[in-house]
Amino acid sequence: MANEKVQLLILGSGPAGYTAAIYACRANIQTVVYEGIQPGGQLTTTTDIENFPGYPNGVNGQQMMEDFKAQAARFGADIRFGIATKTDFSERPFKVQIDDEKWIEADAVIIATGATAKYLGLESEEKFRGQGVSACATCDGFFYRKKDVAVVGGGDTACEEATYLASLCNKVYMIVRRNVFRASQAMQERVFNTPNIEVLWEHQTKEIIGNEMGVTGAILKHNDGTEKEIKIDGFFLAIGHHPNSDIFREWIDTDAEGYIITQGKSCKTSREGIFAAGDVQDPTYRQAINAAGAGCRAAMDAEKYLAELK
Repeated sequence: MANEKVQLLILGSGPAGYTAAIYACRANIQTVVYEGIQPGGQLTTTTDIENFPGYPNGVNGQQMMEDFKAQAARFGADIRFGIATKTDFSERPFKVQIDDEKWIEADAVIIATGATAKYLGLESEEKFRGQGVSACATCDGFFYRKKDVAVVGGGDTACEEATYLASLCNKVYMIVRRNVFRASQAMQERVFNTPNIEVLWEHQTKEIIGNEMGVTGAILKHNDGTEKEIKIDGFFLAIGHHPNSDIFREWIDTDAEGYIITQGKSCKTSREGIFAAGDVQDPTYRQAINAAGAGCRAAMDAEKYLAELK
């Protein structure tokens, strides 16, 4: 038995979730947003954002998400703290359990739960997150112009991020656990043809070092047991993301990695009335502006769906 019934339930509170709430509320749809495990999404772990239109002097990630939230609330979104822990999308109204306790029924659901960057699990990595440790070169690379940085990973994403950073930075170290790349041949050639990238084969990160100002270096361990220290100002993770879709996969189609599959240019999933927006369905771009655009589309898709129910 559900504790509450709503028209539209939005799960997640990053740019996709909040934008969806803004559009839905302006369409006079009763909208409830549950913020999830990280209110504001991944952007709240970023210091300054300089590539989002409308903020000519840049903006703190936490502040930008507070602005999004305030705008959604202004139009009537009911924004709550809570985590979706179980789902039942077998029939409409769809059911979502919050915090293993309360069940909510909804005529439509927008999933905007994002994706979580994979980290190495080092204590020092956590210590310097946002102070030199980043999982997004496109977001943060600009701050390391003419400086030395390192990229961890050996796949296409790592190679792409390394070549991007090489266009801004003085030097880019690639820390690769194996003695070969996993990346495509084309991406490998881009790395090998970029003179300021140095590939450190068969190395793993033992520790990130720094001070109150941020990252200053990293201690690496070779597979033969020897160690070396590199001097860097930025440490970029490029070992993948995990979409936060586990509790939905029983009901809707995802790809092999768990990203929710949406239909064409829409945000419709394989189940009518369930929509997905942002990083949970976007393994390619992973940018706030793109997530916000998807949130807009999801809300418009949901508005049309709900109108047809009447």
